[in-house]
Amino acid sequence: MAISVFDLFSVGIGPSSSHTVGPMRAGALFVDEVKNLLDLRSITRLEVDLYGSLAATGRGHGTLGATLLGLEGNAPETIDPDYARDRVTTIDTEQRLEFGSANRLPFSTHAIGMHPLTIKDRHTNTIRFAVHTDPAAAGYSPEQLAAATPAHEAVYYSVGGGFVEPHGQGANSTTVPIPLPFHTGTELLDICARENLSISDVMWRNEIAARRPEQVRAGLLEIWQVMAESIHNGFTADGYLPGSLRVKRRAPEFYRRLTDPERGIDHADSMDWLNVAAMAVNEENAGGGRIVTAPTNGAAGIVPAVLFWALRYLPTLPSPQARDNAVVQYLLAAAAIAVLYKERASISGAEVGCQGEVGSACSMAAGALAELLGATPAQVENAAEIGIEHNLGLTCDPIGGLVQIPCIERNAIASVKAVNAAKMALHGDGTHRASLDQAIETMRQTGMDMLSEYKETSTGGLAVNVPEC
Repeated sequence: MAISVFDLFSVGIGPSSSHTVGPMRAGALFVDEVKNLLDLRSITRLEVDLYGSLAATGRGHGTLGATLLGLEGNAPETIDPDYARDRVTTIDTEQRLEFGSANRLPFSTHAIGMHPLTIKDRHTNTIRFAVHTDPAAAGYSPEQLAAATPAHEAVYYSVGGGFVEPHGQGANSTTVPIPLPFHTGTELLDICARENLSISDVMWRNEIAARRPEQVRAGLLEIWQVMAESIHNGFTADGYLPGSLRVKRRAPEFYRRLTDPERGIDHADSMDWLNVAAMAVNEENAGGGRIVTAPTNGAAGIVPAVLFWALRYLPTLPSPQARDNAVVQYLLAAAAIAVLYKERASISGAEVGCQGEVGSACSMAAGALAELLGATPAQVENAAEIGIEHNLGLTCDPIGGLVQIPCIERNAIASVKAVNAAKMALHGDGTHRASLDQAIETMRQTGMDMLSEYKETSTGGLAVNVPEC
């Protein structure tokens, strides 16, 4: 399985890649399955069931509405965030769903079956869909309806970062063979040494096996454009985030203070810009805005904030082309590191806690920044290891199931950690005692040992010790 940079960085809407983007994709995939088997107009009844973490935190994460939007044929990459919010309200008001944009079925978010205590073996984020075609179903008793055999049913797992696995299959990813495959950090460093390549060069060689070079470059620059827009949108979007917590957006006021001409400049400005950029992205995400999974929505602020900081402060980018080259290099290096987490552990907070989301993003940003600063592959690997080592054990315990507290500030803190990790690595020669592979394996083991209360269920930690109102 070859994971592409465009699998790891994909445009979507907030607040969660595993709980919003993934379920929307699963709904659309199910519709496509049904289209190949049945006449959509023959369907009389729909069943949707959410299990595990999707049910436990689904309302706060927008899972229910996102699932129904997918069943109407929408895609997270293209759906307008304002339309998404309005359409879910309309579905619930009218209690009607346009299944596959072809059949108006009686349904709403209230009809979704919620099973928070049922954990499926493959992954806690499990969705089941079923459709029926029996025209006599309207006269059935509840017992008869429950016993009726569906015309078609399917199960999907939202495994993190927007990746979706149909039951019995692997996650969606690029299937074209690649010239320089790697599955561990050691293999990646060996390739760099053998081929005399940087880490971003290795990822570039693999990407152009499936796409033309100009497509890869243009696609990465488009990814950065969406990231940059999410930062600037977050700088200007005053008000409160949705949900019961009534969390005030802080990035706009933070930004105004930083840009106040009468304020002057002080030594903390560099770190302040990191903080405000990360907070801006994650406030946009929490508000259901358009962002880029990097590698997840919950950690979407770290990779763009560090790149934003680098483009602002690096003195060696004299031209727009040089800046574009830096963007491409940074995103490729970050993606190469993300591949290791996706293949060797997990980027799902529901599976391994927030160490798999914010921890992996911090590691990605640290390694990518180190390469921009002229690091050797060994120093990049060292920076990435420092980035994850100091996020090990990080729990995922969002208050109210909302991607707000502690998620927004956590992205800002991890962005500062990433810059520090890169700078620390550059003071060494790349030699260090604990390898990135060992740290990733530790993260995986820690996640497996972590109680479910701390893995995106909102049943432990801050979620139970901080009142929602």
